[in-house]
Amino acid sequence: MIDASTFLRRALLADAVFSGVAALGFTFGAGAFATLFNLPEALLRETGLFLIAYTALVGWLASRTAVLRPLVLLVVVGNAAWTIGSVALLFSGAVSPNLLGELMVVAQAIATGVFAELQYVGLRKSGGAVAA
Repeated sequence: MIDASTFLRRALLADAVFSGVAALGFTFGAGAFATLFNLPEALLRETGLFLIAYTALVGWLASRTAVLRPLVLLVVVGNAAWTIGSVALLFSGAVSPNLLGELMVVAQAIATGVFAELQYVGLRKSGGAVAA
């Protein structure tokens, strides 16, 4: 366990809020967003369902003054992988979003990459080990 810096906790909280909004939108509005972005409805709904669990984890981490360093690193690496995967999805040919869909995928990829960077910086600013 490490003493989580305020910076780290705020970066995690911002990620939880952003992910929570996306989770609700994609889970309950998958059909509308599928039409708007020309993306598969199932992909959006499953993404939303995943983000519900992710939001719970990141929100819980944000509420802790002491966190497991490997768990925060998992979030950072996961966010970095999500960023790369989102861009790769556009180049894969597996989906054919319209321009608005492409912009949405790129925008959320950038936001997720920013969260990864902020969380990594926050992790570096965090204190040393604390007694369990």
